[in-house]
Amino acid sequence: MKHFTLPKDGGLIEEGLPKDILHSYEKIPTEIFEESQDASEKIADIIINAIKETKDGGFKLGLTTGATPISLYKELVRRHKAGDISFADVEVFSIDEYYPIGASERQSRNRRLHDEFLSLVDVKQENIHIPDGTVPEEKISEYCAEFDRKATGLDLLVMGVGTEGQIGFNESGSREMSRTRTVLMSYKNRKTQSRNFNGNINDTPRVAITMGIGTMMSAKKVILMAWGEDKAAAVRDIVEGDPCVQCPASLLQRHGNITFYVDENAGAQLSRVVAPWLVGPCDWTPKFIRKAVVWLCEKVHKPILKLTYADYIENSLSELLEKKGPYDKINIDVFNDLQHTITGWPGGKPNADDSTRPVASSPFPKRVVVFSPHPDDDVISMGGTFIRLVEQGHDVHVAYETSGNVAVHDDVVLQHMDTAHELGFADEFDRVKKIVDSKRPGEPEPRALLNLKAAIRRAEARAAVRSFGLNDNTNAHFLNLPFYETGGIKKGERTQKDIDIIIDLLQKVQPHQIYVAGDLADPHGTHRVCTEAVLEALNQLEGEAWMKDCHVWLYRGAWMEWELGKVDMAVPLSPDELIKKRHAIYRHLSQKDIVPFPGDDSREFWQRAEERTQNTARLYNELGMAEYQAIEVFVKLF
Repeated sequence: MKHFTLPKDGGLIEEGLPKDILHSYEKIPTEIFEESQDASEKIADIIINAIKETKDGGFKLGLTTGATPISLYKELVRRHKAGDISFADVEVFSIDEYYPIGASERQSRNRRLHDEFLSLVDVKQENIHIPDGTVPEEKISEYCAEFDRKATGLDLLVMGVGTEGQIGFNESGSREMSRTRTVLMSYKNRKTQSRNFNGNINDTPRVAITMGIGTMMSAKKVILMAWGEDKAAAVRDIVEGDPCVQCPASLLQRHGNITFYVDENAGAQLSRVVAPWLVGPCDWTPKFIRKAVVWLCEKVHKPILKLTYADYIENSLSELLEKKGPYDKINIDVFNDLQHTITGWPGGKPNADDSTRPVASSPFPKRVVVFSPHPDDDVISMGGTFIRLVEQGHDVHVAYETSGNVAVHDDVVLQHMDTAHELGFADEFDRVKKIVDSKRPGEPEPRALLNLKAAIRRAEARAAVRSFGLNDNTNAHFLNLPFYETGGIKKGERTQKDIDIIIDLLQKVQPHQIYVAGDLADPHGTHRVCTEAVLEALNQLEGEAWMKDCHVWLYRGAWMEWELGKVDMAVPLSPDELIKKRHAIYRHLSQKDIVPFPGDDSREFWQRAEERTQNTARLYNELGMAEYQAIEVFVKLF
């Protein structure tokens, strides 16, 4: 199944553009693909052709582990089973491993590489070189030196990069000439890696073995990979920034034969995407013109209607003036275009002229389904709009796609058991405590414990929607999509079972509006998988009569927001509405303060949500729009 991408609307005209010009801002040549699967197929071609072209029969291939290469390994396995390639004469080198750790342990990079690739192809066991996490401490330096000797001069090295430009376990501060060695993992990295250890940082190794940057530089050819918008800042720094130890992968700019492969989301902050008019000719659609004008406003620190002819000319937008000018007409058109995105009626205003409104006035009321990947994304990401839809009389349903059970801390469960006992119900504290104590690092959580955690999150979600008047018995739906229910951080594959559950709900409600999470991070992330399941369900329902009047709106999460050049609807929130939204978020008590997977952002979810929407309101105000307390914004998919 394909990953979803946003519709194209204008942009750089790459056809016929010389490669030197296309890559003029890039210190590492970067190929941008619509999605990770397309890029993985291209990289697989390169790997297979390189192996076939090796005349002496020996080929040294360096590989990475993690989420990034999953689609690549699937493609290589598929090609092998189809008879396109044999790996019998290939030596495989993995770039890192936790230390200490056994090769058979679930979190081991060794085991993961075997499970996802090596055990599925014909690589000979003697040709597999993965750092050994069981080497005694007194022998580890000698072992690393020997591994480095073998790994020097790889024919091809294929690696993913981290969100801060890490390669392997080479973190910020790693030296350019570093070799294979043991490294102390930073607290921040251990916090990230703890996702592989049931979120418990105490069970996460403090040390790792990693191939050094100098060793990587010795490879004859290097391929870097990155997927998803959470890698976009790192890709920009690696490709266009100066080489520096704070972004280790940027040091590879000095390699003479290196290419970076990214999907559109990971490449979103590159100059040729952010400001393509700096690179070459563009297709100037109305939305793309808005993107350029908003960029110009931010560049010269002016509202739209104060932009001058000189502002356009001095900032490489002369082509826009030539094709769509004069400048004052562009200013007025973009101002009106952006102003027309603002509406206080996200479900449409009844009996109103809707010719310039983002949502049609009829039918009214509308049937609406808000899809929430976890049991709190609805109120965090679009709580103000959700509340307004309910208060304006629409038939609003919320569908919680996953249970969110793994995001409940054990202590929260025990507190609920204690509370139940204090209220006069059965004393289950000791029984549940035994279940908690039976957990094993790296193993799926006991199903009985997961069921309790899921129940807590369902109760919180119902309390949240009750707080603003939604009937939580009839209009709150808990789908519990099967792909999520693995009991661990790593989820299963999306299947038709997941899609059928969504189809069943959509057929019952037959909505006019559907809201889904528009997060474009890792293709294997929960938000992305949930949204793609909804879109696949809609694809299979294409012939249904109600689909003709159905529109899909994409909202964003607590961390990122749509850039204003993409926005189709902006819903302003008053101070009181912001408080209502905050109170709904408060109902998700298990996610306050001690959420197991908070990421690097120490703010609580309500703080992230408010600052995000207030920042959007500030941007609208700086462009010359009315000043609002906060604004939630949406992109219309269709």
